[in-house]
Amino acid sequence: MTTGTPVIEVKNLTKRYRDTLAVDDVSFTIEKDTIYGLLGRNGAGKTTVMSILTAQNFATRGDVRVFGMDPYENAKALSRMCFVRESQKYPDDALPRHAFETARLFFPNWDQELADRLIAEFQLPLKRRIKKLSRGQLSAVGVIIGLASRAEITFFDEPYLGLDAVARQIFYDRLLEDYAEHPRTVILSSHLIDEVSNLIERVLVIDRGRIVMDESTEAVRDRAANIVGDSAAVDAFVAGREVLHRESLGHVSSVTVLGALTADDRARLAAAGLDVAPVSLQQLIVRSTQHSAETAGAASATASATTDLDEGALR
Repeated sequence: MTTGTPVIEVKNLTKRYRDTLAVDDVSFTIEKDTIYGLLGRNGAGKTTVMSILTAQNFATRGDVRVFGMDPYENAKALSRMCFVRESQKYPDDALPRHAFETARLFFPNWDQELADRLIAEFQLPLKRRIKKLSRGQLSAVGVIIGLASRAEITFFDEPYLGLDAVARQIFYDRLLEDYAEHPRTVILSSHLIDEVSNLIERVLVIDRGRIVMDESTEAVRDRAANIVGDSAAVDAFVAGREVLHRESLGHVSSVTVLGALTADDRARLAAAGLDVAPVSLQQLIVRSTQHSAETAGAASATASATTDLDEGALR
């Protein structure tokens, strides 16, 4: 449940590519001055959603409002957003400075001093053609534009995949530093969930085109736990709880259960000799999407069996 000022409102958004349902009737809001993690597996629909929000793609149906406006061909909305994506294309003869000069003209809040600082930190060769840059250097171009633009809404669609661990940490550190001084809305798409978990304030998880989680990061951290110990004792404790994942080796089981543990729960666990381990954000999202897929598969199988029974009854 969101309580802040929404800058993006999405209602019943659907996108279909021929036989593929990329986005399936999703609704959500994005609040002002918040860092979001738009998380999910490759092909889950993340890029499609961001492309529609930034008017680079069309919805099959549904309603999108950015700053209360339809973003399509709307300069008032589009000039307040920056969309940085890994697959960004540039003219063949373009140099990095050309990209930055163009960005400075387009984004009214552009900060050249910040751009220069980032160029130095990422050791970006300004006189080399963009098409000759390494993948990491190309990623740095996008990251610099995304940060220095200081747009009111900035989308980062995994543009930092080419960066090594040191360069990614520079990106994370500068994002947090600049966000603290110049708050804005940031939507960060990533599969490196544990790396970005300390950055994001709210989690949006999309799985097979549907939103399966929309919560504050703080609430998500307390949403599940790993119970480890003797299989019989673990089974007794988790009976009646929603199980996201189970692993067993011999007489020892590790079970991920959904739901916060109460003081009484923890007392029971201690009395039973069971250990409790925290679930990382990445583990929780992986387990949740696996669980969602298994539930959907079971529902599909049930529906198929019911259809077969119905057809049998009609014969």
